[in-house]
Amino acid sequence: MDSRAHISIIAAPNEIRMADKELNSTDYIQHHLQNLTFGECSDGEWRFADGHINLGKDHEAHVEQKDYTCDVSEMGFNAVHVDTMLVSIFLGSLVSFFFWSITRKASVKNPSKIQNAFEYAFDFVRGAVKDTFVPKNNNIIGPLALTSISWVLAMNLMDLLPVDLIPWIANGFQASNMYGPVHYFKILPVADINAPAGMALGIAVLIHYYSIKNKGLGGFVAELTLQPLGKWAIPFNMIVEIPGFYAKQGALALRLYGNLFAGEMIFILIALLFGSFFESISGAMWGVLGILLHMGWAIFHILIIALQAYVFMILTVVFLNQAHETHH
Repeated sequence: MDSRAHISIIAAPNEIRMADKELNSTDYIQHHLQNLTFGECSDGEWRFADGHINLGKDHEAHVEQKDYTCDVSEMGFNAVHVDTMLVSIFLGSLVSFFFWSITRKASVKNPSKIQNAFEYAFDFVRGAVKDTFVPKNNNIIGPLALTSISWVLAMNLMDLLPVDLIPWIANGFQASNMYGPVHYFKILPVADINAPAGMALGIAVLIHYYSIKNKGLGGFVAELTLQPLGKWAIPFNMIVEIPGFYAKQGALALRLYGNLFAGEMIFILIALLFGSFFESISGAMWGVLGILLHMGWAIFHILIIALQAYVFMILTVVFLNQAHETHH
């Protein structure tokens, strides 16, 4: 499956089949940036979006109903990115199982190499939390920090897989992505804004909870209205404090999404070089260049994905520490 693959597009309601259409670079990029979407259509039924799946009743609903279409745009809020959900839940479960298996076999006298590595990572996270989080009466912050860095790192690592590998498997090992049962599948959850935004929303809930718990509702509101110039400048204080307070929480999601989305785009652009690998000598030369670029960017990208996981964790701890601080 490559950027010059031949495809067959089923376009309901007119059942127009465009066989042997050659994908250009734009089509290839757009295809790899599209999530497998399931949602509520205009008739109130929940289905996969048109052209996203070619299997069973979902395929029949899109082909047989000539007066019916179900675009992603009409689903609105009631649209679920199935690939993002599946991959993120799978990786979260895998990380949890991995930690559980290590602790179940943990030994004080004869620790395994995996146990030593886990204890080193645990000490690293615990040290970062101790240096950043001042209150000592909260037993949730440490596990939350370990969970966030482990989960985010696991999701980030998916960016190192070849961009066509998982879609090829999801399509039943079809040579063309549009002939198989599943037409779209993005393996990188954090390149979908919904995943980082969902994690940041969970952190935002905790920030509000601990802010109100430690400062009281009045103290929390006072922080957003009485600083920095006092009660005589409440409108100005609100203009300064409220956007800044929520911008930090929004940046928690946007920073992770922006960096991993950019990295994924570079991998997709490099993959375009493989399109004519077997067609000519010049195509083979471009393919070799693509392999070298892919390896070089992958090695550099390892630093990015690890750094972004650490930044997400440390900012989470910093924001929750601020939620425990009181101002007089």
